Amino acid sequence: QVQLVESGGGLVQPGGSLRLSCSASGVSAFSLYVMKWYRQTPEKGRELVAAISGSAYYGTTYADSVKGRFTIARDNAKKTVSLQMNSLKADDTAVYYCSATYTNGKEYWGQGTSVTVSS
Repeated sequence: QVQLVESGGGLVQPGGSLRLSCSASGVSAFSLYVMKWYRQTPEKGRELVAAISGSAYYGTTYADSVKGRFTIARDNAKKTVSLQMNSLKADDTAVYYCSATYTNGKEYWGQGTSVTVSS
């Protein structure tokens, strides 16, 4: 059973940085999974923040709202994916979720980590 555990959330001031991490277990071929970070708020619902492919090219995609500020990266050997978040804004406040999508389309989710950007 695939399990994803996020960490690194917390309270940060506007303009600050946080690095989220997601560790996968129960995965035999981590490199075959497309890894994604989503965020969710009651007001906006769920939003795809960033995604990274598992191929050697590690193609990435970002929501327009985070381009240039957030960076997604993965370490297939450690079965982890990270989200470096810089220049944080109040609008980035949300619960952030890691997901892993296998080649058959099945998507697994972590429990989420809360990020609050406030002075």
